[in-house]
Amino acid sequence: MKYGFWLPIFGGWLRNVEEENMPPTYEYAKTVIQSAEKWGYDTTLIAELYLNDIKGTDKDSLEAWSTATALAAVTEKIEIMAAVRPVFHNPAVTAKMAATIDHISKGRFTLNVVSGWWAEEAKQYGGDFTEHDERYDRTAEFIEILKGLWTEDTFSYQGKFYQIEQAKLSPKPVQRPHPILYAGGESEKGKQIISSLCDAYVIHGHTVGEAKAKISDMKSRREEAGLEPFKTIGMAAYVICRDTEEEAQEELKRITTVNNLSGYAGFKDFTSKSELEHQIQLQDYSVSNRGIRPNLVGTPEHISNQIIAFEGAGVNLLLLQCSPQLEELERFSKQVMPKVEELRSTIIENKSRGQEYHV
Repeated sequence: MKYGFWLPIFGGWLRNVEEENMPPTYEYAKTVIQSAEKWGYDTTLIAELYLNDIKGTDKDSLEAWSTATALAAVTEKIEIMAAVRPVFHNPAVTAKMAATIDHISKGRFTLNVVSGWWAEEAKQYGGDFTEHDERYDRTAEFIEILKGLWTEDTFSYQGKFYQIEQAKLSPKPVQRPHPILYAGGESEKGKQIISSLCDAYVIHGHTVGEAKAKISDMKSRREEAGLEPFKTIGMAAYVICRDTEEEAQEELKRITTVNNLSGYAGFKDFTSKSELEHQIQLQDYSVSNRGIRPNLVGTPEHISNQIIAFEGAGVNLLLLQCSPQLEELERFSKQVMPKVEELRSTIIENKSRGQEYHV
């Protein structure tokens, strides 16, 4: 299992907690990512939203790509994955920007392609927000242009949304053939495009059973398309690690009790403009990206067992959220990561003896 985390660009991940002691500033983000790199984290995901979807649209938040560029220059090992939404970007310019950041990071920059769901934000920032399937058609063209410019000496493209004539991009990205393209989606249209055009798959928080079924479906789609399996399958998860189960459940209750709706501005668009496989309730939306659904809530022993179970389901990258982020990422690295390794060693040893270990 690889471990990643969502960069804290919104001032927190909890819609019901006003102050999480994690300010939406570059200095705090830099402290978090540099510390996490030392603690053994592999990846950070930088969400791209121009309005603050967590704390309210009138609150501060950081822009993803400028933040990613700055952090690429002050880190050494960690993968920096920036979200990109085609409704706001020119694909040729995006390809050029991504290649440049990839050079700054020495081959550590990757993209999470998001077709978009927040209509109100698009109105405010001039995004070309169309119907669901048309947004994915745009995404398909966007990805084809990225790949073309990254890999071909001269590239032309004639599509419904974009036209490129004899374009040249140099230097090419450090990563070959190109930076990894992650994407997630639950609609049939989304799955078709992701399974055929992307390199890695990311999902919202799920139970072990839900994750296993979804990953199996995407594996079958890749096989039918004659493509190799996704090398990386990531999942969002909110983690609450405590010494006792009671302490963890008390914290869960605190953060999911809905007191103020200011951070729920995007809830209607998220549930109506996206084609979700699992309908969510307002309380589930209390934590970003359905993060409490994986049940990484409890003692280090419980969380380690859950992680092993998700490994068995096919997840090999956890994209964690927690609060306050700096302190909780450190706790996770010291209390959970080693236990997962111990547990995995025990399972391997038991198998060698013909014994089973039940998670």
